[in-house]
Amino acid sequence: MLVRMLVRGGLLIPVLAAVTAFAQTYPSRPIRFIVPVPAGGATDISARALAQRLAGPLGQPVIVENRPGAHAAIGAGVVAKAPPDGHTLLFTAASTIVINPFLYANLAYDPVGDFVPVAMCCSMAQGVIVNPAVGVNSLNELVALARAKPGALSYGSMGSGSTGHLYMELLKQLAGIDVLHVPYKGSSPAVSDLVGGQISMMVISLGVVQGQIRSGKLRVLAIGSPQRSALFPEVPTSAEASFAGFQALEWIGLFAPAGTPRVTVANLNAHMTRVLGSRAFREEWLDKEGLEPPASNTPEDFAAFIQAEMQRTRKLLQLTGAKAD
Repeated sequence: MLVRMLVRGGLLIPVLAAVTAFAQTYPSRPIRFIVPVPAGGATDISARALAQRLAGPLGQPVIVENRPGAHAAIGAGVVAKAPPDGHTLLFTAASTIVINPFLYANLAYDPVGDFVPVAMCCSMAQGVIVNPAVGVNSLNELVALARAKPGALSYGSMGSGSTGHLYMELLKQLAGIDVLHVPYKGSSPAVSDLVGGQISMMVISLGVVQGQIRSGKLRVLAIGSPQRSALFPEVPTSAEASFAGFQALEWIGLFAPAGTPRVTVANLNAHMTRVLGSRAFREEWLDKEGLEPPASNTPEDFAAFIQAEMQRTRKLLQLTGAKAD
């Protein structure tokens, strides 16, 4: 009906021209990727790798700005309140969108109502990582030790409600072990304490700690993905290690403020998908970090994936009883 009215009024061509002109003028200034966690972790590093490669095609600098704190609510709140023009975007991991809503009653943002999914960046296999001083070489040995010494071992996470917290609580329940949770404000301080021996273990993305694993400072016992990791093909999956119910995958994605024009979202998605699909980016970054881009990556695909992830998270929280510390 609207199109018919526009045609009758001779307005269709001017309207289409305006939409095209809008697409051509975006972006009109530097774009900010707001990362709601400290620098140094997988989310931050991925944001910087993409920002560097998107600046040229977009014709504007893409600036990564870390705004950590309050369980990602500070950074997410900045984007939720930003003008919906595509110049301030949220680059974040799963917990901000699909876990926090179930753990915190008074979030400063609505993960569904305040944001529009733009594109998924990648998914990452999570590993059960220990300090070698713990003295175990397999997941079964770790479980046996934890059962023999309840409460003596500790695990770190990127904060209450993070995937590392949730997945370790799942492992605790499946294995029937008692391990103390020590939450941190990001992965970097947690990994530092794991290397230093202040905590015993973590569930974390392999790419974040591959250097420490290869140098012998940390040890990976099992992979929480369905297939073995290309980074460490010798390490068994959790299913191969007799814990088939333990699956741990992290993902990262890009979001725009609600109300951002579809043409802007489509523009961003097209550029991001093109970078992720390039052979050079895969060889230079994704493969080296153990990251896997999605097979299909439209905004609609990402939105549907998020809805499915929310349902999975709800069931996981009900199963584990995990709560924010």
